[in-house]
Amino acid sequence: MSAGAARHYRAPVDLFAPTWAGLRAAVAGLADADLARPSGCSGWLVRDLVCHLVIDAQDVLITLATPAGTAPNRDAAGYWTVTATPPTGDDPLDALTVRLAAAYQEPWLLKFHLDDVGSAAGRAAELVDPRLPVATQDMVLSAGDYLAAYVLEWTLHHLDLVAHLPGAPGPSAEALARSRALLERIAGAPFPDTFSDRDALLVGTGRRAPGGAEREALGALAARLPLVLG
Repeated sequence: MSAGAARHYRAPVDLFAPTWAGLRAAVAGLADADLARPSGCSGWLVRDLVCHLVIDAQDVLITLATPAGTAPNRDAAGYWTVTATPPTGDDPLDALTVRLAAAYQEPWLLKFHLDDVGSAAGRAAELVDPRLPVATQDMVLSAGDYLAAYVLEWTLHHLDLVAHLPGAPGPSAEALARSRALLERIAGAPFPDTFSDRDALLVGTGRRAPGGAEREALGALAARLPLVLG
């Protein structure tokens, strides 16, 4: 784990709000033309990714409003389903996102919808008791663990958002460090100290292939990558 990954300034649940706010601010600052550029998600333009964020925000609202009657059976790491096959954009749900994004004929409408629903999701996260068991996708987590899992979601998608927009602000150092720590828990092994937090996330989740020196540094972990999270 890098020195950056070792610095955790606040609990993961408390990092949800600034991580989400930073991502929404980055979207709000995009020019209309930026939404038609490629994103870091295979097969998706930036506008498709932003539409996905609207759906994510709706999921957060639904989950936080769905208390479970049983104790949690997953934590933030266990929330994720891991495969080795990167998405191609051809999945029916991915294709639906593309069609929904195209329906926003004016870019400002899409940005407005994200700000509207996203602000509500942020408020709900601040109001919820982190100990509350919530149900989602046939699993039960504490609200705190659910929100901690979403710090990784927001951080990865923030990297996707700015992948081809070098002038746009990226995720905070704290979000990168916390997300790397969670990805290492999911992987069951640390990434080499020579990897920055950003590179650990990009390589670890298959957003870019490791170079020769990086692959050598990864050792046995290289054979288990990418960790495609769903």
